[in-house]
Amino acid sequence: MATVEIVDKERKAAGSVELPDAVFGAEVKTHLLQHVVTAQLAARRAGTHDTKTRKDVSGGGKKPFRQKGTGRARMGTSRSPLLRGGGTVFGPHPRGYGLKVNRKEMRAALRSALSARAKENRIVLVDDLSLPSPKTREFLKVASALGLTNALLVVDGSPENLALGVRNLKGFKTLPVTALNVYDVLSYEQLVLTRTALEKISEVLGK
Repeated sequence: MATVEIVDKERKAAGSVELPDAVFGAEVKTHLLQHVVTAQLAARRAGTHDTKTRKDVSGGGKKPFRQKGTGRARMGTSRSPLLRGGGTVFGPHPRGYGLKVNRKEMRAALRSALSARAKENRIVLVDDLSLPSPKTREFLKVASALGLTNALLVVDGSPENLALGVRNLKGFKTLPVTALNVYDVLSYEQLVLTRTALEKISEVLGK
C-alpha cells in the first residue's frame, strides 16, 4: 500500500492514509476502459430518431398517372421512395444503443481508471471540501490553494454549496461517491477525493 498525504483546503497537512493496492494499484486494462466508456456514451444517446416509410407519408392515395401510354415507368403512388416527397428506404427508426456491461467489468474498469490516475500522481486527497456559501469565488480560493485547474471532485453525500460553486466552471465537476464512473474519472486531469469518499471507494472496490 502506498501512503499518501491528506491536506486541508489550504493545502496544509491533515494526516495521511494508505491507498489499497487492490483499488489504486491494479493493472490498467485499456481495452476494458474503452469498452466501458463506449457503453457509457452509447447509453446517453436518446435513440428517438425516426424516418417515414412509404406507408407513413401522407397523401398518395390516387394513382399519379395512367398505367400505359406515357412512356414512363408504372407508378401506383406519388409517395414512392423513388419520387420527391415519398417515403424513405432503410432510414433510421427508434432503437436503443445500450451495450451490456456487467458489474464485474464495471468495477474492474473503475479500478483501472483509479489506478491510472494514481500512477500518474493525479490524485489529490482533501480532508474536507465543504464551502461556507454557494459562491464560485469561494471554490476558486480552494482550487487555487490546492493547485487545481481541471478536476473531478468526488465527495460523500450531496454538498449543495460545493455543487453550486462549481457548476459555472467548465473545468470542474462535482460527483457524489455513489455516482463515480470511469468516463468522468478519465475526462479530467486531476481527481480530488475527500477522506470519507476515499473510505467508501476502498470499501466497495476493495472487496
